[in-house]
Amino acid sequence: MQHPRYIVITGASSGIGLACAQRLAEKGHHLLLGARRIDRLQNFCATHPTCQFGYLDVTDRNSIHAFVKEQEVWLKQANGLINSAGLALGTEPLQTSLEEDLITMVDANVKGLFSVTRALLPFLLGHGKGGDIINIGSIAGVFPYRTGSVYGATKAAVQVFTHALRMDLGGTGIRVSVVEPGKVDTEFSLVRFHGDAARAQKAYEGYRPLQADDIAATVDFMLSQPPHVTIQQVLITATDQVSATDVVPVSL
Repeated sequence: MQHPRYIVITGASSGIGLACAQRLAEKGHHLLLGARRIDRLQNFCATHPTCQFGYLDVTDRNSIHAFVKEQEVWLKQANGLINSAGLALGTEPLQTSLEEDLITMVDANVKGLFSVTRALLPFLLGHGKGGDIINIGSIAGVFPYRTGSVYGATKAAVQVFTHALRMDLGGTGIRVSVVEPGKVDTEFSLVRFHGDAARAQKAYEGYRPLQADDIAATVDFMLSQPPHVTIQQVLITATDQVSATDVVPVSL
């Protein structure tokens, strides 16, 4: 039986972040959830007594600082951070992409993750008892693909940041890991296609994609390892997904 942890989850209003919140709350962990859709967080915490929440826009440094200041008392107990906030926008090649989409991906996936981690490190280090930082990357950061240059670059940055941060924090007892999922059936594609629900649904048709809880289960497993064990990196795909972009349904 795990001892209850005090874990911050960004991007907790949907997708992988929400699935992590659901699974970890069921295990009795104390959670601080951050996201922009505050109504979703409020509804979740109303039925999960070990949770609390705050507004957090990772693309806005003022929002990050306000979140930390508002939650300062709770954060003094923090021994876990799951950086789940992030997004992809558009599927065009770079030459026809929208500049605003590129800026938003960099702001959320790179600058936001870096800034949140930097802001919370004093708390994670403050009690001297170790902990975990788990960053949600992507298969796109490992295997580049056409029309995914900027999104893939942001997730490659997450991977490199993870490995370098682990070295920065060597000797502190804080484990630093990255999970790199393939295709996961969440609101991810709805956001990527700018709200085109039909197109988003089509992205998951004809094969069995990962579900958000599959990633949450992996995160839970990583957190549950004894303190001397670090699972540094996990690349996880559906069995039907054979590369970053190709799916071949299993016929059994």
